[in-house]
Amino acid sequence: MDGYLDGSTDGFAGSMEVIEGHSGRRRRSEAERARIAAESHVPGVKVADVARRHGLTRWQVYDWRRKLAAGKLALSEDAVSEPAFAALVVEPSQSSH
Repeated sequence: MDGYLDGSTDGFAGSMEVIEGHSGRRRRSEAERARIAAESHVPGVKVADVARRHGLTRWQVYDWRRKLAAGKLALSEDAVSEPAFAALVVEPSQSSH
C-alpha cells in the first residue's frame, strides 16, 4: 500500500491517499527465472548485462543462480535441449612444402 500523509505537528494526521493497483513489479514464472539464471552462466556474459536486459537487479539474478545451483529452480526441457554454440577458429595449415 502506497500512501501520502498530509500531516501537521499537532498530532492530527490529516488526510491519507491510498493508491491501489499494479505496483510495477513483474511476476516471473519459475521457468523464466531459471532460464535467466542459466543465461547469466554463459561464458563471457556479465550478470549486470543480463539483469539490465530483463529489467532486473543483479542481486535478483544472483539469487536465482544460487537457487538454480541448489536445485530450487529447474530448467525446462526446452531450455536444456536448445543447441549451444561455440566459437570456431580456423587457422591456416602448416605445410612443409
